[in-house]
Amino acid sequence: MRILLLADEESKYYWDFFDKSKLDGIDLIISCGDLAPQYLSFLATYAKVPILYVHGNHDHCYEETPPDGCICIDDDIYVYNGIRIMGLGGSMCYNFSPFQYTEKDMQKRYRRLKRKIKKVGGVDIFIAHSPAYHLNDSEDLPHTGFKVFLDILEEQKPKIYAHGHVHINYGRDFKRESSYNGTKVINAFEKYIIEI
Repeated sequence: MRILLLADEESKYYWDFFDKSKLDGIDLIISCGDLAPQYLSFLATYAKVPILYVHGNHDHCYEETPPDGCICIDDDIYVYNGIRIMGLGGSMCYNFSPFQYTEKDMQKRYRRLKRKIKKVGGVDIFIAHSPAYHLNDSEDLPHTGFKVFLDILEEQKPKIYAHGHVHINYGRDFKRESSYNGTKVINAFEKYIIEI
């Protein structure tokens, strides 16, 4: 299965210079947050596959204008062609806007998902907006990762953990790919295609 991951910046390749043949061979599209709802709605018009998303810390406009034709997987498990996908959007709380959470808040969100995880038998892909603590995050509070995400990786052992939030232009420490205890970690900034 080929999955197109998106986050943080609308890709000119898929929007300004769009040709629907560019979506050929893509089996699923997943947004890791902070994308204009109009962008995801545009892709949903042409894609013949589901488009899943979690909220980024700048997605408060989704409350009034959610992306049409897309499926929010925040605080949920979505199963597609046997692949179990868990979503936990948002960032560390730094100014109390929507989709910002304390570490304790995020721990509660994960605990509430455990029954659903057990029901489907585990997690293959973990989708978040933020990185995990000290795993491709930054030192400033808004871009600090969640410690509970490390617990998720250790307990659920997903094949893939995809996030956004840390942009490529933030400096030389940007990592597109890394790994953690056998989980492939992807920063989905702009666009990235994975196979599972």
